[in-house]
Amino acid sequence: MIRALLLAVFLLGTLGTGIELLLLGHYENSWQWTPLGMIAFSLVVLAFRFCLRDPRVMRLFQVTMGLFLVSGCLGIALHYANNREFELEMYPSMGGIELIWESLTGAMPALAPGMMIQLGLVGLLYTYRHPDFSNIRAATNRDTGGQR
Repeated sequence: MIRALLLAVFLLGTLGTGIELLLLGHYENSWQWTPLGMIAFSLVVLAFRFCLRDPRVMRLFQVTMGLFLVSGCLGIALHYANNREFELEMYPSMGGIELIWESLTGAMPALAPGMMIQLGLVGLLYTYRHPDFSNIRAATNRDTGGQR
């Protein structure tokens, strides 16, 4: 039941985030396409997962969720850097806490890419001890005599 709820949260989150990014015009350059492409790719991987039930597909989904985490961190850094650059163009003498604050609250929402981190974590929780991996665990236990 919890696994199904995690999947529902992931699907709602990815669809909602993808639609919001499209509505905001978040596709002006290749960096901006990254979250949209990752969202689309994750949905394709999940579609394959439901067709194939192969542990390799679930492993690919886990790798994709790891990339969600990385892209979220990079997105935060890029949003912050762009806001910081804009603030310094407007107010060259700005510095310290004021510059940090203005960069965090600038035109580009600096923490918005954190949604990719959240989606990545939900996706990883969905895969934790997933039944698709049970054949792999059974084969490992058989090969090692039950020892890990």
